[in-house]
Amino acid sequence: MALTQQQIEAAALALQAAEAERRQIRPISVDHPDMTLDDAYAVQAAWMQARTDAGRRVRGRKVGLTSRAMQVAMKIDEPDFGTLLDDMFFEDGATIEAARFTDPRVEVELAFVLGRSIEGPALSTWDVLDATDYVVPALELIAARSYRVDPETGRSRTVLDTVADNAAAAGVVLGGRPVRPLDVDMRRVGALLFRNGVIEETGVAAGVLNHPANGVVWLARRLAAHGVGLEAGQVILAGSFTRPVDIRPGDTFHADFGELGSIACHFC
Repeated sequence: MALTQQQIEAAALALQAAEAERRQIRPISVDHPDMTLDDAYAVQAAWMQARTDAGRRVRGRKVGLTSRAMQVAMKIDEPDFGTLLDDMFFEDGATIEAARFTDPRVEVELAFVLGRSIEGPALSTWDVLDATDYVVPALELIAARSYRVDPETGRSRTVLDTVADNAAAAGVVLGGRPVRPLDVDMRRVGALLFRNGVIEETGVAAGVLNHPANGVVWLARRLAAHGVGLEAGQVILAGSFTRPVDIRPGDTFHADFGELGSIACHFC
């Protein structure tokens, strides 16, 4: 790790202030060009610790960068992960204030709700399916607390900045029809994402590491190295199988998951 504990905590506080004040900041990697992926996760952990110390509750985790195309674009060879807190969850059909988020976008995913805790570096897809109570359609709201391109230096945001920024986690909308994990062929679950009645994106869940449960497997194995497991009752977003779509005030999003039902939200 290249960052000191003091630098890690300062970066976490800067991200927390940016979110609270609804503004973007310079990417952390601009000021710390030697930072590593471990540094980025340390910043994320310090920020989430500050959030939970302030009274927030961990409700789950998210996996990002699960598609090969996104990994190539971000110059990384593995997914990333973030933490889902209780104030990130919205009801199906909710009206959400767009200005709450900076550079907001929406993605289509499947959420795994765990019936029992799982942990360990040797977990398999079957272990995840066996531990899952049900799977439900989800829209993930992502936001960037740092600029895509720093206006002062012209330096672009990197995957290290995204990881430090809690993997861009900002919100979750759950809806549709919950299903048992073996009651459908999850690889073939598809979705149509509409914005204001126009189809913006389509995708199939196999785009997530060939099976969305593999996103949860990767996450459990990654966390096991730090002695952390996935807990019963947690919601795990397995990874998006569409490209992110920009959110604008006045937009209504509707995702049709076929036999798994649909989900919607409006941004004011």
